[in-house]
This record gives sequence, C-alpha cells and structure tokens, in this order.
Amino acid sequence: MSGNSVTNPGPHRARFDRTLAFLQSSVAPPAKILDLGIDNPFSQDMRHAGYEVENTIGQDLDDDFEQVAQSDADIITAFEIFEHLVAPYNVLKAIKAPHLVATVPLKLWFVDAYWNEEDPWDRHYHEFEDRQFDMVLEKAGWTIQHKEKWTFPVKKIGFRPLLRNITPRYYAVYCTRV
Repeated sequence: MSGNSVTNPGPHRARFDRTLAFLQSSVAPPAKILDLGIDNPFSQDMRHAGYEVENTIGQDLDDDFEQVAQSDADIITAFEIFEHLVAPYNVLKAIKAPHLVATVPLKLWFVDAYWNEEDPWDRHYHEFEDRQFDMVLEKAGWTIQHKEKWTFPVKKIGFRPLLRNITPRYYAVYCTRV
C-alpha cells in the first residue's frame, strides 16, 4: 500500500495507508467523494488512488451543513472530523449520500482528550467509545457494514508508549443509509 503513496510522509503515513486500505475495501474507486474537512494531504492520497474528491470549504459543520446535504457524492468521508463537532449527529443526519466512511479517535483511559487552548478549532469535543459512536450513527439513520480498530504505535520508551502499542486508538466504520 505505501508503495502507491506519494504524499503524507512522516509519522502519520501508516495511519493514512491503513485508512486508504479501509476506504478501498469499503467502496472501490472510481467513486465521487465529499470529504468533510478542507483539502489536505490525505485528500491527495484518495485522488491518487482513483477517487474523485471534493472537500468542504472549512465551514463550521455544527452550524452549516448545506454543502453536505446538497452533495451528489457517492460517498461522504470524515477522517478525524466528528470529534471536533459539538453535535456530530446533525451533520450525520443531513448526509444524503448512500455511503459513509469515517474514522474517529477512541477515548483512552490513560490520556486526556486533545484540547488546544490557543486554537478553538483544534479541540476534541468528543473522543468516542466505539459503542457510543455506533449509537450516534444508528440514530442518524446509518447501518454499519464494516468496522475496524487500530493502534497508533509510537517509538518511545515508557508506560504510555507501551499502552499506545497495544490499545486501539482509532475506530473506522463503513456505513450505508438505512
């Protein structure tokens, strides 16, 4: 997989490759995607893999999900987006596309939720338990077809790094509309 990757070098490469493999196993290219979040290196990875990708324009998706509701995309993707929303249910309910592929960070008992005091957009209002995210998806009208959990290993020594090697950090879902 990483042999096909041309962007995103660095510490997140393994997670990006895993996410792309999950997307490809869920909905094969070519397909039209609306990716929630501004254009980013992973958007380029999806394009390189053969998907037609449009991104949202940076609007606050808690208040403005018109672009999402009016999209004619085959798939909505949301990779580490829903934890930044106060009310992810609203945008999940507004999606008209028949497919959703999303990842969220899982709540870890040994680490506080991410919170950047300097930047109000760079905060996690939620770090989900998998069953909690499942409930929100189902309530918004989605049926989970496939799901996976991933660890995020770090190359450091210590108790927390050891836990990161064995404790799932990310949760990926592929859903279809009920």
